[in-house]
Amino acid sequence: MKDTTAKYRDAAAGWSEGQYADPSGYLGHRADLIVSLGPRLQPGDTVLDFACGDAGLADHLLPRGLRYLGVDASDAMVAAARARLGDRARARVELGDLNDYAPSESVSATTIFRAIYYARDRHELFRRVAGFTERKFVFDLNPRQYRVADVAADLEAAGFDELELHPFFAPQNVALPRPLGAALRAAERVGPLARAALRFRFSYLCAAYRR
Repeated sequence: MKDTTAKYRDAAAGWSEGQYADPSGYLGHRADLIVSLGPRLQPGDTVLDFACGDAGLADHLLPRGLRYLGVDASDAMVAAARARLGDRARARVELGDLNDYAPSESVSATTIFRAIYYARDRHELFRRVAGFTERKFVFDLNPRQYRVADVAADLEAAGFDELELHPFFAPQNVALPRPLGAALRAAERVGPLARAALRFRFSYLCAAYRR
């Protein structure tokens, strides 16, 4: 089987800082939506973060009182994530493939970002996530790559009967002045404008959950 993690070995240290022009703004906005989209997370809830990379997202979830479990298939990424987290309470990182890993106990939320395409079988992945996720499943979705209706059908078959979509307009490769960043976040809430922009760029942040 092809090793899909090899390309991350040399880039693991400082991954978040290398991937995002404004790591704090990008990951902070993502963390806000993880908490607020769909059923709201509360302090003490556990977030399982698949394909966690160097656990940069933990820097924005832990201050909100959440527990963090990062999982990545790359040994180098797991090492970088553990180095980033140090001995911080309420956080740990484990080696595992999102296609096979299951936590030892249920979690409040499961997240997958920039990695849904690693699923060998999307329906099976969703079914497994539904089995250990109590409150919601949060992931990003490029509507130019995947039909929303197809993904929604797979989620429903897995047991998630509600799906909320939120346009996510934080640019990955450009650090915006604060006023412009705020304007883009406001545009996420303008339905027709957001849908028009998504035809050409950006993605949805999705929260799937049960009634």
